[in-house]
Amino acid sequence: MGLAWADQPAAAPADAAWIVSKLVRPAPMQTSFVELRGSKLLKTPLRIEGLYRRPDAATLVREVRAPYAETTTIRAGEVVISRTGKAPRRFSLSRAPELVALQASFGALLTGDRALLEKHYRVSTEGSRQQWQMRLLPRDAKLAARVRDVMLYGRGAELRCIETRPVQGDLQRTLLAGAARAAVPGTTTATLTRLCTGAPA
Repeated sequence: MGLAWADQPAAAPADAAWIVSKLVRPAPMQTSFVELRGSKLLKTPLRIEGLYRRPDAATLVREVRAPYAETTTIRAGEVVISRTGKAPRRFSLSRAPELVALQASFGALLTGDRALLEKHYRVSTEGSRQQWQMRLLPRDAKLAARVRDVMLYGRGAELRCIETRPVQGDLQRTLLAGAARAAVPGTTTATLTRLCTGAPA
């Protein structure tokens, strides 16, 4: 997701078909992420760093490297969560609708499968090909009971940020690719927001 993109005219609209076609990344691929989880119990959001990996078309791996080490592997309808020194936890993907949607959305974006994306979400877009937003509204009732919507922010062919807004609780923000690399430790919350949404300073 961090590959360079060709310059596009600022006025050219970015519809869903164009965005999905530009985000295609054949497996194997990986992209760094910085996840920020807000909480009323914390003065600043919890910062989690790691990699999203797609070793093959059927597998999605979320590898957390800091502030702890944990690997979540989604494959063949099963989720496996591994931590050093602990036995792996295994459970059916059907028990976690948010992970079903995560796998579907990543899989659809990385393979250019717009039909799969629209099977799980109602999709709308705003902005230009230079800077765009895509809003995903869950179709699944179980997921919709937990997640209000998902906002994707990007520039050209680079998906830079995902914001997940839960029905209850705090917004979760995941910076990817170039935005994740720019989010060095100590970056202020305001700057992290600008890195995500592309808003001017």
